[in-house]
Amino acid sequence: MARFTVSVEVRAPAAKVWAALTDWRNHARWAPLTTVRLTTERMDGLGAGFVARSGLGPLGFDDPMTVVRWEPPQGDAPGRCDVDKHGRVIRGKAWFVVVPRPDDRCRVDWFEDVTVVPHRLDRVTGGLVALAGRAGFGQALRKMAREAER
Repeated sequence: MARFTVSVEVRAPAAKVWAALTDWRNHARWAPLTTVRLTTERMDGLGAGFVARSGLGPLGFDDPMTVVRWEPPQGDAPGRCDVDKHGRVIRGKAWFVVVPRPDDRCRVDWFEDVTVVPHRLDRVTGGLVALAGRAGFGQALRKMAREAER
């Protein structure tokens, strides 16, 4: 299993950051070699679905996801969004928490708990996936933060 967490402080209000993170198409701007397409009419709320494709041309994989928890931040209360990953290559869950801070700031904590399929590869690739995921999501969240801070 690949498990990792990435946190970033953002000099922007929690509601603004939540809106950016839950517009799934934005992730394609922040994550290298990734495109995102919606698979449901709605992109927000429970049941929203999308597919992130990572890689170059045929050397890539689809990462289909469905939103299973949707709790936007309200006032001082943090927001949380969970997605189930149900692809052929990556399965598991990912979630993020947007924690409001004083002075129109917030912190984003991103979590991944995934398995590489077939499972026999997971023992070999789990650590590499966690390392690459931590680096990639860290970079993506820093890009998101720079955009939100403008």
